[in-house]
Amino acid sequence: MSDPRGTPAFATDLDEMRAHAWRQLARGVKDRRSPFHTPTVATIGLDGRPRLRTVVLRAADASAGRLRFHTDTRAEKVAELRRDARIALHAYDPAGKLQVRVEGTAVPHTDDGFAEEAWRASRPASRACYATEPAPGSALAAPDGFRLPESEEAILAGRGRFCAVEIVAEAMETLWLAHAGHRRALFSPGPGGSVEGTWLVP
Repeated sequence: MSDPRGTPAFATDLDEMRAHAWRQLARGVKDRRSPFHTPTVATIGLDGRPRLRTVVLRAADASAGRLRFHTDTRAEKVAELRRDARIALHAYDPAGKLQVRVEGTAVPHTDDGFAEEAWRASRPASRACYATEPAPGSALAAPDGFRLPESEEAILAGRGRFCAVEIVAEAMETLWLAHAGHRRALFSPGPGGSVEGTWLVP
């Protein structure tokens, strides 16, 4: 919604800005064409260097302040998160001119009900990724030197390598670009589990 001058409500109201950001993240879960469908996550590498990957956003829960993506337990980022759970997520929509950055803590799920529910909700084509041999990041003699599962049984065998990573958001920063003036906001934890918003200089 926008005001009579064409300025969207979220550009002048902190609650609306936060709600707008979460709506775009939620849309990214369902809409493969949304730029928010494939955000970038940052972890701290085992060597101490920052590491970036593109992931597929699988869930966005504004009320709980949580996001989810899936990965292979053999992927290096799982080892990184188990050593240092700090994580950041970045997404940008060039058409909507909205950038969202989230900082939080990652919770890898593999053998619990959370992971099982996420696995059962996954498409068969997605499940096949976890039964690929050899492990992600392995050196190959040729670009096609890996093996995909060829049967349902082989695909199901990949369940033990499936990891649903939950991001518990601790802070969110939004940036909306506009010719009339950019709008930047920070949302961080407040007292009693509340969220406090603050406008920032773009």
